[in-house]
Amino acid sequence: MPGAADILIRNGMVYTVDDAPASATAVAIAEGQITWVGENRDARDHAGSRTVEIDAEGHTVMPGVIDSHNHVRLGTDPGSIDLHDVRTTREVRERVTAWLAAHPDAEWVEAEGLAYESAEGRSLPDLFYESITGGRPAFATTYDVHNAILNQSGLDRFGITRDVDWVPFGRVEKDADGEPTGVIHDFAVMGLERAGQAALANVVPGYSDDRRYGRLLHSLDLAIEFGITTVVEPQNSVDDLPMFERARVESRLRSRLVAAFFHPPGTSDEDLDEFADASKRWDDDRFRAGPIKLYIDDVVEAHTAAFFEPYATDPSTRGTLFYEADVFTELMAKLDARGFQTFTHSMGDRGIRTVLDAIEHAQRVNGSEDFRHQLVHVECPHPADVPRFAELGVVACMQPRHFAPDVAAQWREEVGPERERWAAPWRSLARSGGVLAFSSDWNVSEMDPLVGIYSALTRADLRGKDAWTTEETVDLATAIRAYTMGGAYANHVDDRRGSITPGKQADVIVLSEDVFGLEQEPAALLDTHVEIAIVDGRIEHRRDNFV
Repeated sequence: MPGAADILIRNGMVYTVDDAPASATAVAIAEGQITWVGENRDARDHAGSRTVEIDAEGHTVMPGVIDSHNHVRLGTDPGSIDLHDVRTTREVRERVTAWLAAHPDAEWVEAEGLAYESAEGRSLPDLFYESITGGRPAFATTYDVHNAILNQSGLDRFGITRDVDWVPFGRVEKDADGEPTGVIHDFAVMGLERAGQAALANVVPGYSDDRRYGRLLHSLDLAIEFGITTVVEPQNSVDDLPMFERARVESRLRSRLVAAFFHPPGTSDEDLDEFADASKRWDDDRFRAGPIKLYIDDVVEAHTAAFFEPYATDPSTRGTLFYEADVFTELMAKLDARGFQTFTHSMGDRGIRTVLDAIEHAQRVNGSEDFRHQLVHVECPHPADVPRFAELGVVACMQPRHFAPDVAAQWREEVGPERERWAAPWRSLARSGGVLAFSSDWNVSEMDPLVGIYSALTRADLRGKDAWTTEETVDLATAIRAYTMGGAYANHVDDRRGSITPGKQADVIVLSEDVFGLEQEPAALLDTHVEIAIVDGRIEHRRDNFV
């Protein structure tokens, strides 16, 4: 039959994330595109002898998820101890002891996902005393990957003494006597940069090429299983791009991928030329490189996010900026003039305003339009700056799960009750006309977008408890839009992705429930999964029990 669909989805609750129609029950796909959206009664007109028919069983059919900030290159590693779900000293040490029993020949103890509060009044390195690690050096990263932790043997392996202030992967914290504590600050800024990665790979086994590639493959497999059809990997060097290309050649890159280049302080014009050249080499709808990732400040829990007023738990500090405001303003103008879209990590109100001011300046001096620069995280903006996102056309790339109470407990203590009201103001940003692009920030938080949607609806923990600042929750339609059209707009692909619209690329997922029937009982979202994930008109994931 001429014009027959390659894939025909019937009997679904099709949420198009499009205005016409907003909902339907059937979708036809051919040659990688959505060709028709309509009702079951007309679906047979689009079926042919070779059409693959999918009965959605009354469940939600929606655009594939665009995860706008997902560190698939970092991921998780079975060779490391996963501490994401533990919160006490006893649990950490039990996890280390059990891992050592299973890995008696391990040279290092490596761990990831360490919660700041797990030290229970001690310093984080105390969790990895040599008496616990069997004399082995230990290297751990905090749950947000912004700080690294070394025990004394680990410090010795890297030659870190009282005379060392910086290593290639971060800033060495010192105690009152000038001795290194074992905490390495700014790890996300330096440790994930080319020189930092090389220094780690020479000493810590987990940073070898094979282990890094294994992390990527694991993350890519999770992404497609969770219905993430476009992944934005926010922080890479040019040297990392061949790893993604290898995954593509080996048919392991089943989602589309956008890779941003990391621009730490000290990045040169020659580096920018290298970024521009690489952007031309890797530039298609399955794998594209090009945006620039910057940091203006760091994280709240370590007192390195920049605020106007002091921290509630330490009146001596307001945090720090990585750049003086005038320097960052000129840098943004330069990047904007060269045509680079920017993603800027921005946590505290002072950091957020510094970036918004810089973007406003860049637009004024360059006359640029529609660059869709992003502020990433936007954890605690000043209320006066909330409307500026819409006014400047700046996207707020945010992570709902970060503001669940079981994740944000220490965060809340640090900012204090007066600023808490403006923690992750999703609803206020949306109401003021700002574009939200939601994401997981894997592996800082769970990759599953349904966990993120649940968190956006409730601001509660995964048991449905202790919801806070509920005035900044959003409804289900807003949350889904932020994971689809919001992400598409943020990454300049809203003309071809982000909604179920005829003529757009066929990135479509089928869920195991009608999620709009769950809006009044959002906990059921946590038991919902992706039955089918279609990318570019090809079924890339199908659950075993789904016919």
